[in-house]
Amino acid sequence: MARFSVFALLAVPWLLLAGLVSGDAVSDLEKKGRPNIDAMLAKSKTCTKANLRVRREWGDISAAEKKSYIAALLCLMEKPSKLNPTQFPGAKTRYEDFVVVHMQQTMSIHNTGSFLSWHRYYLWAFEQALIKECNYNGSHPYWDWGRWAQDPEKSPIFDGSDTSLSGNGKKTNHKSSGIAPAGNGGGCVETGPFKNMIVRLGPVSPAVDPAPPRNPRSDGYGLNERCLRRDISNYLTSRYTRTQDIANLITQSRDVLTFQNVMQGAGGGGFGGGGGAIGVHAAGHFTIAGDPGGDFYTSPNDPAFWVHHGMIDRTWTIWQSQDTNTRIQTIAGGTSMMSFGGGGKQQSLDDNVDLGIVGDKVYKIRDLNSIVDGPFCYVYE
Repeated sequence: MARFSVFALLAVPWLLLAGLVSGDAVSDLEKKGRPNIDAMLAKSKTCTKANLRVRREWGDISAAEKKSYIAALLCLMEKPSKLNPTQFPGAKTRYEDFVVVHMQQTMSIHNTGSFLSWHRYYLWAFEQALIKECNYNGSHPYWDWGRWAQDPEKSPIFDGSDTSLSGNGKKTNHKSSGIAPAGNGGGCVETGPFKNMIVRLGPVSPAVDPAPPRNPRSDGYGLNERCLRRDISNYLTSRYTRTQDIANLITQSRDVLTFQNVMQGAGGGGFGGGGGAIGVHAAGHFTIAGDPGGDFYTSPNDPAFWVHHGMIDRTWTIWQSQDTNTRIQTIAGGTSMMSFGGGGKQQSLDDNVDLGIVGDKVYKIRDLNSIVDGPFCYVYE
């Protein structure tokens, strides 16, 4: 697979504001938009204050809540897959069912009009699996990139404690991932709850040195057991996912096409490449990096994927909440990543989103653009 298959194909020119942002400007924007969400909640026929879930940042939930979420993740990693074992021999667990679905649809859910809505449904479906299949009674946490931008390794998400999502990989001699220079790890994760995690699917488009062993099947669905690897550093977070960067993304994006394109910018060829902005989506993924975290297709196989996409969804939610009259039912972009930048079939609000073996039903994109209607009933704090 060619190296261009990373978390975004093209960079989008973007000039961030130069002024300093005092306090937590993102939380301020969230509070500003909350009355609009509350007004939607009051009109919703499916979501009420009684069943509303509140998603909070990893650092703000208790140790007991962290352990409950981790236990639910480990539970999904132990439950058997519901996929055909002949077709998907590398998918042994229910958790890996989610990885396969992402692998199958990768080229139609990135740099497309469905990027935001598809991943909103995908994260919600994962949360539902934790609740219904593993008795999780919390809501899905998120990773506020700006809060830990200067030193993500020391954040409660990656500090390697028993209440973290495990730490960095063992420090090894290795080269750049292509988006950022070599970080402080590169080897197997040896601390925290996922230190013994086995990765089986992929790689399909690895961006890690040394590369993981090739999958026995060209589609990446073969059985290919290896350790979880990471290469965490603050190179990307300290430059591209600071609180002011997130706030600028929200306040300076006047339409959804600008918002999603800037969010997915990947630096025009990666670290040392052809220039251009790096958006929060790619920056978060390549802060985790490693294998499978740095693989465009199999990235959900790293447990940190889910809190990262929690923040992706939170950021979109805050952007939507600033003007719910015009920003809820709006869409822009094509149906294929290869048509990024114009041309090709354009995405429609009436297009279907089907998560197959991990989804409860097929939804229209318009059903997935709200967070307090359709299948969803949650807010962020």
